[in-house]
Amino acid sequence: MTDTPSAISRLLHHRSQGLSKGEAVSLPIHATSVFHLTGEPDGSHFYGRNGNPTVEGVEAEIGILEGADVVCFPSGMAAIASVFYSVLRPGDTVLVPSDGYYNVRNLLAAQFEPMGVTVRICPTADMAEADMTGCRLVLVESPSNPGLAVCDIAEVAQHAKAAGALVMADNTTATPLCQQPLDLGADFSVLSDTKAMAGHSDVLCGHVATRDAKLFDGVKTWRRLAGAIVGPFDAYLLHRGLETLEVRLDRMNANALAVSEAVQGHKAVLAVSYPGLGNDPFHQVARRQMSGFGPIVSFTLASQANADAFISACPLLSPATSFGGVHSSAERRARWGDAVPEGFVRFAAGIEPTADLVAAVTQALDALS
Repeated sequence: MTDTPSAISRLLHHRSQGLSKGEAVSLPIHATSVFHLTGEPDGSHFYGRNGNPTVEGVEAEIGILEGADVVCFPSGMAAIASVFYSVLRPGDTVLVPSDGYYNVRNLLAAQFEPMGVTVRICPTADMAEADMTGCRLVLVESPSNPGLAVCDIAEVAQHAKAAGALVMADNTTATPLCQQPLDLGADFSVLSDTKAMAGHSDVLCGHVATRDAKLFDGVKTWRRLAGAIVGPFDAYLLHRGLETLEVRLDRMNANALAVSEAVQGHKAVLAVSYPGLGNDPFHQVARRQMSGFGPIVSFTLASQANADAFISACPLLSPATSFGGVHSSAERRARWGDAVPEGFVRFAAGIEPTADLVAAVTQALDALS
């Protein structure tokens, strides 16, 4: 008797299991907006906004990783928006992290508060103890972006359910390979697949995963009505990235840990955050719910000038505002208005050889002295 194959193994061979002789092994790109439709609609494909075989193939692959039904979107923010629009109504209350991705709070302020939705905020570290009375939806982002705070997702979910609230977990920094929010009690798992899932900095995508049929139908209906669909070419690029996700993420996680260990004792660095470090305040809770700690390391230098100089001087860094790609990147997050020091650097590890990356980072830091 053999062990059950891993999710990655099942993803890699998902398509081949149902192939007939002569069919393409690689996922075909169905570049069409319309489908042959005779007679009355019978549930088959008929229009691209309602469904596309390439997109559905990728949704099935991600579904293997999530253990859930999946709806894909043209960006991570579109995925988050789909949950907000399908769940929240005037008079509802939503609780979101004050230290999470800033555009989530911007969306709520611009579109939902004016229609009568109350928005509460709470630091990620305090989310499990937050007052959830009257909440319709609780959003957690763990580890948070960019500060890498971690909350106990299972404890948050337990408190939220007791208050009658749904839970959405933004799992972008961890991915389903490192963390399974749905297993921990979340109702929705959302990701910006633009990041590590696609992994090559060449496509915008996102997804929502849920095991609740009614919630799934609400999200999918909103996508159809709003037209927030991902195109077949972008879906194919996401599919291609998924096939190498595990090997890329293994290197990225190893690089992030090595860089965090290298910079935490450097004289130019004032503070370091990475849940994989044994002395990180969130290490123990991260160990309980994560199998890997992600590719992001955050550290603070003495000033804006030092942060800019470090990013410019490091030859193995791309100055960019996203993460999860094969090239290591970094940015000074205060430029976007995040509540972080001016010298705060969000470092995103790529897949460079670990020794090369650590040497390049250390030398760039040495040059600041």
